[in-house]
Amino acid sequence: MNTHSPTRESGFTLVELLIVMSVILILLTLAIPAMQSVIRRGNETSAIASLRMLNEMEGEYNSNYPQHGFACSLTALGGKVGSGPPTAESAQLIPDDLATGNKAGYTFTISGCAKSTINNVDQYNSYTITAVPNSVGHSGNRGFCTDENAQIRYDPKGGTNCTELLQ
Repeated sequence: MNTHSPTRESGFTLVELLIVMSVILILLTLAIPAMQSVIRRGNETSAIASLRMLNEMEGEYNSNYPQHGFACSLTALGGKVGSGPPTAESAQLIPDDLATGNKAGYTFTISGCAKSTINNVDQYNSYTITAVPNSVGHSGNRGFCTDENAQIRYDPKGGTNCTELLQ
């Protein structure tokens, strides 16, 4: 006579697995928005640092090429280091990623260049640099602007209507 007592299989029941999965999903729904906020803040910090560097490099460009004044394009400030000597059209002052106009979720442009003619040579004496999020609310919340005065202002709506002074 064989008397077996029923043995219970080891492992998790379906209900236990569903409970664990639901707890994990709840934690993820709380963590993802916080992570996106950290990413947006990091992108904005990177954009501000890039604008400060661009202002410095505009001053450097103006010193190196006084006959041109300021650079009126990112490509004039950029250029591959070691591809030949720097020129007014490719000064090799900024990194390649910034010279393309896209960095850390922001698009950078130089515009609003005003020029004057001195000794029959056009010189740019002003510029405006803008940095706007590629996707407002996702890659950044604020748009940033600066000019030859090196003050950085921002647009809380993510555009180029920069009215607030960055502190």
